[in-house]
Amino acid sequence: MGEQERLAKDHALRARAARVIPGGGMYGHQSVASLPAGFPQYFERADGCRIWDADGNEYIDYMSAYGPNLLGYGNAAVEQAAAAQRARGDCMTGPGPVMVELAETFVELVDHADWMLLAKNGTDATTICVTIARAATGKRTVLKARGAYHGAAPWCTPAREGVLSEDRAHLHSFHYNDVESLEQTVDAHADDLAAILVTPFKHDVFRDQELVDPAFARRVRELCDRTGAALILDDVRAGLRMAYGCSWEPLGVRPDLSAWSKAIANGYALSAVAGGEALREAGARIFTTGSFWFSAVAMAAAVACIGEARRSHVVERTQALGERLRAGLRSQASAHGVGLRQTGPAQMPMILFDDDPDQSRVNRWTAETVRRGAYLHPYHNMFINGGHTEADIDRTLQITEEAFAAAAARR
Repeated sequence: MGEQERLAKDHALRARAARVIPGGGMYGHQSVASLPAGFPQYFERADGCRIWDADGNEYIDYMSAYGPNLLGYGNAAVEQAAAAQRARGDCMTGPGPVMVELAETFVELVDHADWMLLAKNGTDATTICVTIARAATGKRTVLKARGAYHGAAPWCTPAREGVLSEDRAHLHSFHYNDVESLEQTVDAHADDLAAILVTPFKHDVFRDQELVDPAFARRVRELCDRTGAALILDDVRAGLRMAYGCSWEPLGVRPDLSAWSKAIANGYALSAVAGGEALREAGARIFTTGSFWFSAVAMAAAVACIGEARRSHVVERTQALGERLRAGLRSQASAHGVGLRQTGPAQMPMILFDDDPDQSRVNRWTAETVRRGAYLHPYHNMFINGGHTEADIDRTLQITEEAFAAAAARR
């Protein structure tokens, strides 16, 4: 079956959308504009670790909606909690009691947290963190790792269209895991330093992931202590996937503020900021809000998600499944004489090819896996969720074996 036939409804939806939505029918990180031919844009439904596109094609999904599904699509415990809260009320004139329950749950979960604020998107959370840090310190400069993604607001978006130089005037960069670069950048801005903003590991697109060097993480903490700046950990992507609390807690490094979203409500729109006692007053002084930020259904989903994550040992299980996939791919690549690079946490895998500067090899390979029913991404880290099983991993490895052979034949 050709791509036009396999994705006939999808292509018809794209044509309709192009007439009424800027950018050809899709925009942002979920657009397939940069993906190889054969990747569907529109999906009808999802369940566990599987998604079905508009044409009814089924995939074992390794994106988990780009991270929000921690436990698997449609997790029963989360859906029951959400439905019960929806029957009582969702977006009301004030928050539901579940807001207090969620804040208490989160403060108990996260070692560095004495309080939390709630919003909707990861960009909301990182922006609130930066605002609190500036309010608390009375300073302007924020340091971040070069190439790191922290959201789509003007102060942090990787695109520059419509963005003023003033929006980013006090944002400066260092190299991730490079202590010398970090120290030099801090020294250059120490008199006006409000915060150092960092991800738990380096998870930039189009390049190998890089786990944090514990010495680097400790040095970030030390420099923040020396200068009075706030250490902000952007845990939007990794939160609840690497640890049940903050992702740097296993290293013994506590941030002053952390930003959360994606996995905390298993697909319901929610984000959070967690902070320590020293920043509570600044957190109360800033003004931040949104019409839908206090919706109760997502909060009920988050309480259930956190409880179910712990009960089901989702961190350990997804890591084990990731290691199973990684080992199988390593063996296959060796047998096919392919240089394959697998980086980052096993439960958040990134797969790239050696000798592939234009990414044509990984594009061919992932296009072949998608045609066969495994949705693997060619340039973004992926996400194994609690809906995956060993049988799903083994079926995926059957598909990737076929894809190695088919991609080689197409060269």
